Amino acid sequence: MTMGVPTTTTANETDRKLTIVNPQSLGDPSPNGYSTAVIVPPNARLAYISGQGGFDSRGALSPDFAVQVEQAYANLRTALDGIGARTDQVAKLTVYVVDHDMSKLEVLTGNVKKMFGEALPAQTLVPVPKLAIDPMLFEVEAVVVLD
Repeated sequence: MTMGVPTTTTANETDRKLTIVNPQSLGDPSPNGYSTAVIVPPNARLAYISGQGGFDSRGALSPDFAVQVEQAYANLRTALDGIGARTDQVAKLTVYVVDHDMSKLEVLTGNVKKMFGEALPAQTLVPVPKLAIDPMLFEVEAVVVLD
């Protein structure tokens, strides 16, 4: 991604493009798994995906942070599939991390890069003392531009 110059990721071949902007004066955030800003096209339809935790299909929740993060992103992908959307249509992520510390960033960054590749959405990480269900350690929600 060229810093300072807007780059465009296609969400639809015609008129649904997300424009990713990483101003050079702010540095390149892509090594950390996000983009500084994402411009949504005019008149776009948006979908909001509720927070996805690390529960597997049986409702089980691993006590391991890395396992929960990987499962939460798998659940996000399933939610995207459910609305007929692709990862390059995700404009914004908000992630919630229980008892966040810097050691968790590598797990988070690795998972977001694996899922989104070069089309990194804007992202905010919110450290929290706990989530809705006590054993949950991670949750991710998304704003998606629909075709």
